[in-house]
Amino acid sequence: MAEVVKNLIELLKLEALGDNKFRGHSQDLGFAKLFGGQVIGQSLSAAAQTLSGRFPHSLHAYFIRPGDAHNPIDFSVEPIRDGRSFSVRRVIASQFGKPILAMTASFQVEEAGVNHQVAMPNVPGPEVLEPELKIYRQHANEIPEKIRNQFTADRPIEYRIVEAQNPFRPRHGIGKRHMWIRSTAPLPDDPLIHQSMLAYTTDYGFLETALMPHGISIAQPGLILASLDHAIWFHRPFRLDQWLLYVADSPSTSGARGFVRGQIFDQQGNLVASTTQEGLIRLEGNEQ
Repeated sequence: MAEVVKNLIELLKLEALGDNKFRGHSQDLGFAKLFGGQVIGQSLSAAAQTLSGRFPHSLHAYFIRPGDAHNPIDFSVEPIRDGRSFSVRRVIASQFGKPILAMTASFQVEEAGVNHQVAMPNVPGPEVLEPELKIYRQHANEIPEKIRNQFTADRPIEYRIVEAQNPFRPRHGIGKRHMWIRSTAPLPDDPLIHQSMLAYTTDYGFLETALMPHGISIAQPGLILASLDHAIWFHRPFRLDQWLLYVADSPSTSGARGFVRGQIFDQQGNLVASTTQEGLIRLEGNEQ
């Protein structure tokens, strides 16, 4: 297993402190603040460790304060209800005694039922696309030196974007993109590992979809970009060590906020998960 993938699995495991409390380490990815996907993935892992025989089908999270990428995170899980089919957990992630994220997650026993879904878009496959990391490395001279190593380092998740372009000189376009995603090494069979890692993955590059109609670069001076909330629905089983298509679109930006939504398909066309997010998009000293 690739070292970066092994490190991510360990990052999401957490240390049990007893009484439904856990502690997790932080990871510096070169962003100004702690990567929100990490806190979501760890919060889901914490909630899942308080029950057995049930798997998450949805989570709803609010980012309350920016996290510090250089300090550990404490997770407190409150069992809200354990019914015959569903269990609900509330998770508070904290640093320095103050909450940085609040999440509610619902778990369900495996059940059969009616089945339908939307069709998967017809887009080029991952085999004909370049990895996003290769594009970042090609434009490394445009990345600020203090974060260049983090942005060009090996990653646990590979992204191949159909609408790929220079992220530092984007073109105006429609608010929609298609990203193939996959772990860079095989993963264990534990479904929770795949779900926690997908929760981690879905926050990366998601809100940037709302910048596409405006031709705004993530490195544009004065841009403040921050996740405000994030929701995931798990529909069907999947493996993150096999290619998944993440279809993201942004139907609206207003009031210094951007709204994005996503659908995730496996290569057989099964809709395995859906996502939504609203985030802060503020351009200080600029008008859009």
